[in-house]
Amino acid sequence: MILLASKRSLYPSALLRNSLEGSACSHPIYGQQDYSWCNFSKSWSEIEKKALLKFKEDLTDPSDRLSSWIGEDCCKWSGVGCNKKTGRVTKLDLRNPYDQIFFQDFSPLPTFDSRLGGKLNPSLLELKYLDYLDLSLNNFENNSIPKLIGSLKKLTYLNLSLSSFVGLIPPHLGNLSNLRFLDLQASSGFDYYPPNIWVSDLNWISKISSLKYLNLGYVNLSLASTSWLQAVNKLPSLEELHFPSCDLKTFPLSLPVVNFSSILVVNLEQNNFGSSMPRWLFNMSTLVSLNLGYNGISDSLNDIDWRHLCNLRALDLSVNKINGELNRFVDSLSKCGNIALETLYLYSNNVGGQLPESLRHLKHLRSLLVSNNSFSGSLPASIGNLSCLEELDVSTNNLNGFVPESIGQLSKLVRLFLGSNYWGGVLSETHFLRLKALKYFTISSENQSLEFDVRPKKWVPPFSLKAISISKCRIGPEFPAWLQTQKELESLILAAAAISDEIPDWFWQLSPQLGYLDLYNNKLRGKLPRSLKFAPDAYRVVVDLSSNQFEGLLPLCSNVNILSLRKNLFSGPIPKDIGLQLQMLESLDLSENSLNGSIPSSISRLDNLQIISLSNNQLTGKIPQWESSEFLWAIDLSNNNLSGSIPSSICSLPWLYTLKLSGNNLSGELSSLQNCQNLSELSLANNQFSGDIPRWMGEVLPFLSILSLRGNMFSGKIPENLCDLVDLHILDLGRNNLSGQIPPCLGNLRGLRNLASYTPFKPGNRPVYLDEMEFYVKGRILKFTLILDLVNIIDLSRNNLQGEIPKGIASLSTLGTLNLSRNQLTGKIPENIGSLQQLETLDLSCNHLSGPIPASMSSMTSLNHLNLSYNDLSGQIPSVNQFQTLNDPSIYEGNGKLCGPPLRTNCSTPTSDNHPTKDQDDDTPAMLWFYIAMAVGFIVGFWAVCGTLIIKKSWRHAYFRFVDEMIDRIYVSYAVNVAPLLKKLRGKRN
Repeated sequence: MILLASKRSLYPSALLRNSLEGSACSHPIYGQQDYSWCNFSKSWSEIEKKALLKFKEDLTDPSDRLSSWIGEDCCKWSGVGCNKKTGRVTKLDLRNPYDQIFFQDFSPLPTFDSRLGGKLNPSLLELKYLDYLDLSLNNFENNSIPKLIGSLKKLTYLNLSLSSFVGLIPPHLGNLSNLRFLDLQASSGFDYYPPNIWVSDLNWISKISSLKYLNLGYVNLSLASTSWLQAVNKLPSLEELHFPSCDLKTFPLSLPVVNFSSILVVNLEQNNFGSSMPRWLFNMSTLVSLNLGYNGISDSLNDIDWRHLCNLRALDLSVNKINGELNRFVDSLSKCGNIALETLYLYSNNVGGQLPESLRHLKHLRSLLVSNNSFSGSLPASIGNLSCLEELDVSTNNLNGFVPESIGQLSKLVRLFLGSNYWGGVLSETHFLRLKALKYFTISSENQSLEFDVRPKKWVPPFSLKAISISKCRIGPEFPAWLQTQKELESLILAAAAISDEIPDWFWQLSPQLGYLDLYNNKLRGKLPRSLKFAPDAYRVVVDLSSNQFEGLLPLCSNVNILSLRKNLFSGPIPKDIGLQLQMLESLDLSENSLNGSIPSSISRLDNLQIISLSNNQLTGKIPQWESSEFLWAIDLSNNNLSGSIPSSICSLPWLYTLKLSGNNLSGELSSLQNCQNLSELSLANNQFSGDIPRWMGEVLPFLSILSLRGNMFSGKIPENLCDLVDLHILDLGRNNLSGQIPPCLGNLRGLRNLASYTPFKPGNRPVYLDEMEFYVKGRILKFTLILDLVNIIDLSRNNLQGEIPKGIASLSTLGTLNLSRNQLTGKIPENIGSLQQLETLDLSCNHLSGPIPASMSSMTSLNHLNLSYNDLSGQIPSVNQFQTLNDPSIYEGNGKLCGPPLRTNCSTPTSDNHPTKDQDDDTPAMLWFYIAMAVGFIVGFWAVCGTLIIKKSWRHAYFRFVDEMIDRIYVSYAVNVAPLLKKLRGKRN
């Protein structure tokens, strides 16, 4: 049971009845005529008796409710009322008195199959003076509301609500001109399937001018959504309008003439208007209750003038998009003088600012529900002045500071919800001083700065709680002794409460009345009793003792539905008779303990089991055969020492969705999984499976979204059939012996092209099953918890894959990790790889890739882990955008032809693109051969001349003689011709 404040469902008009003083209600709608049980036996009585008997013949009555319909006097029959003076039948009240639709205090009430069914016989028309007809809370499934009811002209009261009628509501009801009360509500609001009942036109409503109460809740009014308000506005006497969840879609912002002069109640919740609130609505000074919750309304509390709603007692604007500040609302309403407001529901909006001190003006306030907003600051001390307050919910906001001691003055407070805020300081006995009526209490501090300061063994609280939820607050180190005084306790949550103690023996005397026990994430120690008992009559028993230090053998809890003992120190074997002792189990989590031995075969006999997690233990033996667990959807046996093969019976589970067997010693073939057609998550990593990856996986497992076969001995090629898995977004085949090429069709995986939807878990709301898996990401093993739907991985590393990287991989726009390292890949990195804008990890190391680093990689702004080492890459490393952060030299080592920072190798001719151009790259071999030829030519020419002179003496003498003669000739020529000329030139200058 989760402690959440919620609106209590009310039968029609109960809100008004509860708000009027005293127990009696004199409102004209509810005043009944002077009906009595008639003793007449006249001719009229005979005719009407026969009509009633014919009417009964067409009804089904499984509980024999109409057994009293015997004898001569029909006025004595159950549900039949007659006029005191005339003896005519005027009232037929066949409302189911036993069928309880709603829940009270979070517990289901008993129901009885006492609903009437069948069809309505036309003999009903013989009751010509019938003015009251109530067939509500019955089951006329697959029958429409008969047109004949429109002929009962004297009807003033007609109630067919929650009776499973279907089809078109007959417009003939517009003939009931005397009708004052009309209730055709089609659903309780808790039904799983929406009712199939509708109205094509609402104009017939306007003909019933005397109507005071109108309820068409959950009737499909979409065909009349543009004209519904005009039709209803023609009912001048209307006092209550109930159109919840009618698919109206439009709420006109303007209304030329407002005829609602007597309106008291307007309920239009769950219609998804999506607009602002019409201002004419706030000029109706008669309004007592206004419900516009769950409509997606975008508006501001600050922009509305509330001063005309001085009679307003109940305001529900919950689950919308309303902003503004609460102090503006209170200040505007304060202009009424005496504010009548008793109920204020503003939860799940965008209202911000501080909770104002002016709340003290709401003296009659009974319920204040403002959870899941953006309130900040502290809780005002004036909250203690709201002496009528019965329900206060400020959970899931940004409130901080101290909880005011004045809250302890609220003597009528029944529900107090302070969870998921940022409280600090201490909670002392003063905070609870006068809370004698308190039954439900929730508090948590996200910054874990709140401490309980009460006398450990002497404090006797003034309250007797039914439900306690205290989390992320410091209660310990001792186990709270004051719990011993709580004799009515049904639900207890003490999670992350810094308790490092043993659970005292007296506590287990309280457990037989508990239906919910959560002691998650403390340091509780010691051994638990071998047999634990909990509330046998609870709707669902939940026990969570995970993340503690309990030791010894596992306890048995005979009537528990959800049991979590994960992350403790339990040892020894799982009890062999667990399948016989825990017949009620729906979820069993024994992971992260030190359990040993084999998995008992009786565990497969848990007929109601949906989730089983035995991971991270020391279990041995084989996986048991599964027999009758037809609801089982998650099996996690990972990280044990299990051996053998996967049993074929595991696919006899029709709803198996998650199967995790990684980290064991399993072997054999995978043919036993061919019938697991609903499988979505399959993890067989780190086992000893061998052979080819089955081709049928892409054919018979169409819903597979996660496939992890890492760390096995699979060989052969990657089957192209895997590309047909449209939901696949995690493919981990690393550390195997796979060969061949990477299938080009991997670029067609639609699961890596579209962003997955994700709903984050709210603070304090832990899932029943902790879906977590490990993957090799960013150079290390990382554990992903609860967000697997958002993780997108392709890991084909440490295989013998060959060929080029398929260019189509660049079309996987949501891919987050691509690891192709330690293979035999060749060719270039695809030029279009920069299209992977969501990629965070890219590892192409230890391959034979060549060519430059593509320039498009500079635009991969999400990339934060890159490894290109030990390839044959060449050219200059890009130095712009994301590459400025990827400055670890080890990323690029082992590529002798790469240059530029962060490597020490400089690039001689850098280009504007920060890497060699294609032409430069292609000319490099030709230039190299040119220089080699030049060197060889020089060497050959040098030795051809000089070598000859050294070896042959006569040639050497002749060569030097020739040189001497040439020098002499040059000197003589200079002396004869050049010297005289120079002498003449000097003389002319002088």
